Amino acid sequence: MADENKKQPQSNDQEENVTLTNRQGHPVTDNQNVRTVGNRGPVTLENYNFLEKITHFDRERVPERVVHARGAGAHGVFEAYGTVGDEPVSKYTRAKLFQEKGKITPVFVRFSSVIHGGHSPETLRDPRGFATKFYTEDGNWDLVGNNLKIFFIRDPLKFPDMVHAFKPDPITNVQDMERFLDFVANSPEATHMITFLFSPWGIPANYRMMQGSGVNTYKWVNAEGQAVLVKYHWEPLQGIRNLKQEEANQIQGLDFNHATVDLYDAIERGEYPEWELCVQIMSDDYHPELDFDPLDDTKLWPEDQFPFLKVGKMTLNRNPEDYFNEVEQAAFGTGVLVDGLDFSDDKMLQGRTFSYSDTQRHRIGANYQQLPINAPKSRVATNHSGGQMRYQTDRAPGQNPHVNYEPSSLGGLQEAPKAGKDHEPEYYNTRLMRQKIDRPNDFAQAGETYRNFEDWERDELISNLGGNLAQCNEVIQEKVLTNITEADADYGKRVREMMEKVKADPEKGKPMHRAHMAAKKAEEKGHEADPY
Repeated sequence: MADENKKQPQSNDQEENVTLTNRQGHPVTDNQNVRTVGNRGPVTLENYNFLEKITHFDRERVPERVVHARGAGAHGVFEAYGTVGDEPVSKYTRAKLFQEKGKITPVFVRFSSVIHGGHSPETLRDPRGFATKFYTEDGNWDLVGNNLKIFFIRDPLKFPDMVHAFKPDPITNVQDMERFLDFVANSPEATHMITFLFSPWGIPANYRMMQGSGVNTYKWVNAEGQAVLVKYHWEPLQGIRNLKQEEANQIQGLDFNHATVDLYDAIERGEYPEWELCVQIMSDDYHPELDFDPLDDTKLWPEDQFPFLKVGKMTLNRNPEDYFNEVEQAAFGTGVLVDGLDFSDDKMLQGRTFSYSDTQRHRIGANYQQLPINAPKSRVATNHSGGQMRYQTDRAPGQNPHVNYEPSSLGGLQEAPKAGKDHEPEYYNTRLMRQKIDRPNDFAQAGETYRNFEDWERDELISNLGGNLAQCNEVIQEKVLTNITEADADYGKRVREMMEKVKADPEKGKPMHRAHMAAKKAEEKGHEADPY
């Protein structure tokens, strides 16, 4: 990393400014030795500085995110183009951050892997999170998504089961591809996602050279209250780079933090990564002419029918000053929208909107929104009270401090004027039910994606999926093969051939799980040593 960031010795006139203190502000004169009876101990209970230091240390980790635990982040700016494609953006949305050409909005971005833990290798096959917090004049907007534009499932009820299947086995604590593919085999809507995931698109080369997508379908609302459906996409101006499995293995052999280092170093060098924000727009209705539901997260909107329209550019130009304060405590939610942005009926979006905010309160507390990384740059005035770790009162200038409720005639907070007409969608005259959507079409786009890949991407997909499928129970193998054959006959044929080839290879075996192979090899290769 950059040499200029290395700490230099302090001069005498700086020493007072860098004096070590405890949390009470008391100067610490001895940070090497606890107070003991004699120099061999025992330790006495009045060691206040030690007790403060060790009890804080015991608590300095917050609960790890269940998903998106491994992450890196950076600050930057978003510059609006004032247009969406060739049209004024105001035609579709009244969101203030988009209205003026050249308008600058501060942002913070957190990149992450999804399934793996906080110190896992950044070379593992996994979707990557791409979460952006816009500090707008109307408060925060969080655009929370992934590098891939689709997802495994379309119903939030399946999300905990999906994550459980992808996480380590509850008995062995080892991730198992048989568990992963068992869930996928019995969730045919995941066929499209695994086609991307087992191809090179499943291992981005780094965070700077990957796309981002909101994945969910949102709405834009204009001043008249009229709405359109939108999909958000980040397109990297550095280009896109992905890795083959063997290349990822080689990189992991050198170091497992390569993507974090790459982002940090690029910003320190002044090579600021940039992305253009694009949207796809669709009228807010059922769209019977399509063979899929536009609210289905397992589907792409065809670009030839719904082109990518540029609305602005983001530049990341400043690294965090403290990883924990800014990257680890950054909290995002799909429900954090500003005026002019709205929710669609996307089931996954509805489920995520509850889940994201709920998990942040569990992870970093009821007042997580007061942390500097999460606090909006605009003024905050609420009637919220109390809660763990609250450290300021959200009070407006001139507000009667005795009134923490609304409505009131005694000088309390007042409702804001509306910026435009409310969007009032007409809801359905139908029954409440538990049913799959009526246009699931689970396989067509998976086949299109397979056929659209370049030859080397298809080869890598076949190798990765076939090799992993060889480790699985035959029932799972046949279900996955049935699904991908529905997508494309050649796809299914080639994966079956690769699977059988791997199963017939005595070196790769059947299917000894790779973790067992690694454990056996470690024992064989380990060098004997005498006890000491």
